[in-house]
Amino acid sequence: MSSDTVRFDLADRVAVITLNRPSQRNAMNRELSGALLEALQRVREDADIRAAVLTGAGGTFSAGADLKERAQGGRADANKIESIVETHRTKGFSTMPMEKPLIAAIDGYCLAAGLELALICDIRICTPEARFGLPEIIRGFFPGGGGPQRLVRAIPQSAAMEMILTGDQIDASTAQQFGLVSRVVPQEDLLDTARQIAQRIAGHAPLAVRAVKEVAQASLDETLDQALRFGGTLRWIIGQTDDAKEGPRAFAERREAQYKGQ
Repeated sequence: MSSDTVRFDLADRVAVITLNRPSQRNAMNRELSGALLEALQRVREDADIRAAVLTGAGGTFSAGADLKERAQGGRADANKIESIVETHRTKGFSTMPMEKPLIAAIDGYCLAAGLELALICDIRICTPEARFGLPEIIRGFFPGGGGPQRLVRAIPQSAAMEMILTGDQIDASTAQQFGLVSRVVPQEDLLDTARQIAQRIAGHAPLAVRAVKEVAQASLDETLDQALRFGGTLRWIIGQTDDAKEGPRAFAERREAQYKGQ
């Protein structure tokens, strides 16, 4: 990585991306945001990586944007605002296409841009100490990383709107009740659990994993009939791959399948 604000570790086809500004509760300044985009791009482009874990150092996932850096930025004019909007639309992590599964391992604060980062992940697990929220409204900000748009799709609408409009936080138990996270695990087990989930996914046929992720995400914006038709097309395509033949062959031969993404 070009910056030590993000650590990147790779083992057994699973990448672990760690936000690494613990003294600032992993607040996202320009340096960290740039390094995070670089890390996510590496996950996208490296064929040896089949899944990734996102986490934070020092007992915090991320407390959001670096408000001190933002305060030093001054008042933006209309042209600058338009440029910022375009940058968020084309270059932010919230709009980056990601075909590979992402697992968020969340401890401590997961707020604002931190929650927006967690919401782009396919699976979220957390510790009992985790806290979630979109507090931008309290500071007069607009959540610009897709937080409101994704939160209303991730949890019940009324619960999402209460979080968005009040800026209030929810705890780990409530997050699990709402379905924002799938597991709450002890702090000492968090990263190992996330890695185990990622490694299990990484052991599957990568083209099939990509296809089922794509059809599941597309289903959020399509009718059931459209989603089923799309799924049928992908099923036929995946059925022509070498991996689709390897799975049944390995089962018949009573051995582990060796998937190559072909």
